[in-house]
Amino acid sequence: MDLVLEIAPQLITLPAQLILLGSGDMEMQRTALELSHHYSGKISAYVGFNEALSHLIEAGADIFLMPSRFEPCGLNQMYSQRYGTPPVVHATGGLIDTVLDCNAASLEQGVASGFVFHSMDTSSLLATVRRAATAYHDKKIWRALQHDCMAKNFGWNQSATAYHDIYTQLIRR
Repeated sequence: MDLVLEIAPQLITLPAQLILLGSGDMEMQRTALELSHHYSGKISAYVGFNEALSHLIEAGADIFLMPSRFEPCGLNQMYSQRYGTPPVVHATGGLIDTVLDCNAASLEQGVASGFVFHSMDTSSLLATVRRAATAYHDKKIWRALQHDCMAKNFGWNQSATAYHDIYTQLIRR
């Protein structure tokens, strides 16, 4: 979140609006509220836990930012994909396992499901958000990406089949 807060003034020039939701580090909460006050109408901040609001935000947003430094699994990137809201994620843990970077090859294969950045710094995050914004303005690409996101299957049947295949291979060895 520290990276998002740092680049927030640049994000709203894309043009974009930014909605911040969550709680945690007191300094980051204060900064989020200050940004919301200073950039009223462009940045909105809600400090606290509100699951219903988080789903409304993910379903209504165009892009979902989840630049986690560490994420063993993560659910929000899967929720956002189901809603057709491509996530921007850092290449870590469960995020890199569940989000396939949008590029010409992944779009052609019908598997693109978001935007991935690899260096945990503001320039990488900002460049990836700009790449997402460029894709957003190409309606053909954006609709294909949304379709690919919503077509992803994170259900237990798929996971159970994968585990079954792994165990079967191990038994054969």
